[in-house]
Amino acid sequence: MSDLQVTDPNTGQAELLNIEDAPDGEPETQTLPLDAWHRARGARMVEFAGYHMPIQYDGIMAEHLWTRESAGLFDVSHMGQLLLSGAGVDAALEAVLPGDITGLGESRNRYSLLLSESGGIRDDLMVTRLPAANPFDAVGALYVVVNGATKYDDIGYLLDVLPDDVTINLQDDQALLAVQGPKAVDAVARLVPGVEALVFMTAGAFAWNGTPLWVSRSGYTGEDGVEISIPAEHAATFAEALCAEPEVMPIGLGARDSLRLEAGLPLYGHDLDPETTPVMADLGFALAKRRREAKDFAGADRIMLEREQGPVAKRVGLLVEGRQPVREGAAVIDDEGSEVGRVTSGGFAPTLGSPIAMAYVPLAMAAPGTRVTLAQRGKVHTATVTAMPFVPHRYVRAGGKA
Repeated sequence: MSDLQVTDPNTGQAELLNIEDAPDGEPETQTLPLDAWHRARGARMVEFAGYHMPIQYDGIMAEHLWTRESAGLFDVSHMGQLLLSGAGVDAALEAVLPGDITGLGESRNRYSLLLSESGGIRDDLMVTRLPAANPFDAVGALYVVVNGATKYDDIGYLLDVLPDDVTINLQDDQALLAVQGPKAVDAVARLVPGVEALVFMTAGAFAWNGTPLWVSRSGYTGEDGVEISIPAEHAATFAEALCAEPEVMPIGLGARDSLRLEAGLPLYGHDLDPETTPVMADLGFALAKRRREAKDFAGADRIMLEREQGPVAKRVGLLVEGRQPVREGAAVIDDEGSEVGRVTSGGFAPTLGSPIAMAYVPLAMAAPGTRVTLAQRGKVHTATVTAMPFVPHRYVRAGGKA
């Protein structure tokens, strides 16, 4: 079993922590480093993933469209920022992740999936190989960002499956901010020169007024942008400086959800769960070729069989007719009225001006153009299966935009 460390925000010292010491059951709702900053700006706060988080400031529709046209600042400090280090950490992590971690270059990000022994998805996450010079002072470490609602479960699982010489350091003293939108990088670059040289899924060490930053050109809105890890004590001042740029305004959880839905990006706990495999979730790109050939990751036999024969159900996009959105939990029904699938995310798409959804349907119903019937709260809706993303991604890659 590997060790877990947390960094004391008061002393800066890393201390060993038993996983039993982490919150479990129904702990008191935690606050983000920017909690007072959000409230001062009139944010409506809600409980999400164990934290008080801003759902909106000026309205979800307005915030959504602003992000698509300009730049939005999102507080995602609830996410778990982990440093994994020790001899053989790459190979050890590959036992439960199907991505190519040993082949990951310095300052490169990789989306991957934390898998159970049965091939189900315990979490989706981002892995980055840190260069020798990094603001965490972690030589030879992997920087892993996991979902906020699952971070303690993820840590517990990793402690169980990783070898003794791997250490997990939970960066509790770091905030995480995302600036997303077509004007995001221009705005951030005025404060942090050099970030404009990054391309999608790359990262680097920077500084702002002497404060160390770790910046990656990534995000979960489908737009160009960056995610910035910063010491929590400097987060409010930095957020204020970002919002002083004319392109940037704070955006809440509501618009973050509608943006990622338009981008066709799954949300853990809704579109992904331990009963869902990567093939069912249409996340086959996360299965590296070398790993597929070796079949050396958790649940590989089941997952490779599904790749060959097809899964029993598959995540698809739906264009819903009319103006009434369907929500998570709506049933997909067949001609006899029997439930054969379920909507996992749904809502009104401000960019498209119409309702959209994601659902799991039988493989025979998963082809684009297939018309399906949905039922929710006694009402019947008609939808058409469509390719995702609903709104094209605008990531900036080497050589130009995607």
